[in-house]
Amino acid sequence: MSAERLRSLTSWHADWKGLRVAVLGLSMTGFSVADTLTELGADVLVLSESAEEEYARLLPVIGAGLELGSLAEVPAALRDFAPELVIASPGFSPTHPVIRWTQESEIALWGDIELAWRLRDKVARADGSPADWVLITGTNGKTTTTQLTATLLAEGGLRAAPCGNIGVPVLDAVRDPAGFDVLVVELSSHQLWYLGQSDAEGELFPHAAVCLNLADDHLVWHGSAQAYRDAKALVYRNTRVACIYNKADEATRRMVEDAEVVDGARAIGFDLGIPGPSDLGIVEGLLVDRAFLDDRSRSALELTTLADLERVGLAAPHVVQNILAASALARSLGVEPEAIHAALQGFRLDAHRIEVVARHRGIAWIDDSKATNPHAAASSLRAYPGAVWVVGGDLKGVDLSDLVADAGRTARAAVVIGVERTAVVTAFRRHAPGVPVFEVDAGDTGQVMNRVVEIAAGIVDGEGTVLLAPAAASFDQFSSYADRGHRFAEAVREWIDRGSDDDAGGPPSGI
Repeated sequence: MSAERLRSLTSWHADWKGLRVAVLGLSMTGFSVADTLTELGADVLVLSESAEEEYARLLPVIGAGLELGSLAEVPAALRDFAPELVIASPGFSPTHPVIRWTQESEIALWGDIELAWRLRDKVARADGSPADWVLITGTNGKTTTTQLTATLLAEGGLRAAPCGNIGVPVLDAVRDPAGFDVLVVELSSHQLWYLGQSDAEGELFPHAAVCLNLADDHLVWHGSAQAYRDAKALVYRNTRVACIYNKADEATRRMVEDAEVVDGARAIGFDLGIPGPSDLGIVEGLLVDRAFLDDRSRSALELTTLADLERVGLAAPHVVQNILAASALARSLGVEPEAIHAALQGFRLDAHRIEVVARHRGIAWIDDSKATNPHAAASSLRAYPGAVWVVGGDLKGVDLSDLVADAGRTARAAVVIGVERTAVVTAFRRHAPGVPVFEVDAGDTGQVMNRVVEIAAGIVDGEGTVLLAPAAASFDQFSSYADRGHRFAEAVREWIDRGSDDDAGGPPSGI
């Protein structure tokens, strides 16, 4: 009876009362799930190894139970609760003991995205229908493209909510009483994997979807590059109007070709070259649309210019790709080119995304701490050829050899940080022996970036660029990529305040 009941739960107005749901994890996502389900009358037990004090305090207030403790084994409290449904926060990998137990016990397993989709009709648009969803994933550029898309849609007169992996739970957007015309949903590969566990009733039917690019990442979580790719490809499943892909990334085109979509959905390509019909691209410095117009075989619509993007700091090649992808999503929803042009003039990138920290006495200091994998770092290196490259951290099981052999060769020098420095240094010795390499072995997190700045300033010695693009996660030495970027910026400012010329001290000795 439980399986039959779960299949019926496809609306906010369905009967959720008394449904026994175990929620795994008490982060922002886990709390939003628990809060939603208790509002619907479900019987909720949250299990987490740790919890922020505020969330732990609020759970009994909203009527949910909480079990704190190790999840290395299946807790007795979970077995005794006998859940009919388990909803996991995206940090729980496919091999986690509780996830395996859930699947072996044939208990329904959802993520928060599936729950939000089933409840999307809580607040309707003027015509009585729920908001359209557009889905955005990719190894890199997801958050920027999500923000861009929401900005373009808003300029076009649509009420749009950026949500999902960007930091706002989709359930919060679904429950917002103001309501939206479009939810712009950033999806991580982890969230997409959970969508892959859905029954037919829980499958999403997005208006449009894009996978921006694909490169090895999160291999430990997924278990293999193929599993990671398969998860990303789920973004296109059941797309109704536009499957947008990166023409410069063959993997994304194959995803679209292989996807099961709604009849009539179109494949829309984008890249930095001259676009064909049904594409967006660049012609003589103009960003143009040849996809969403009647005479696309002979005409194009101007969206903006590279010169205009340069004036507002949006002209780096990988940022321009994100702009084209976001424009395709917005055009699929009817946003006019004039609105896209206007919106881009006021858009600014988030901190730690190719952010200019300082320009001082001929040296440009660039913080791209968000470049947490090789693909992102390669984009940064192409935008700043000849830079002193600050690289390293938690490699997440990824080999940097290809990155070093390709984009890394263009670096003026490398300053290597992180606990996995040996692997990075070895990659340079084997694949880019002409690039000077300097290690930062400071054990104190508070001193790492000060030493980085001192070494880099000595290398540049008066003119050039220093680029923090670590190609690795931050958690080996820092609390987050933002913390890493903040410490880099603070170290640069301290170096400038001390009197940079006196403290540079000439180039250090390399390896």
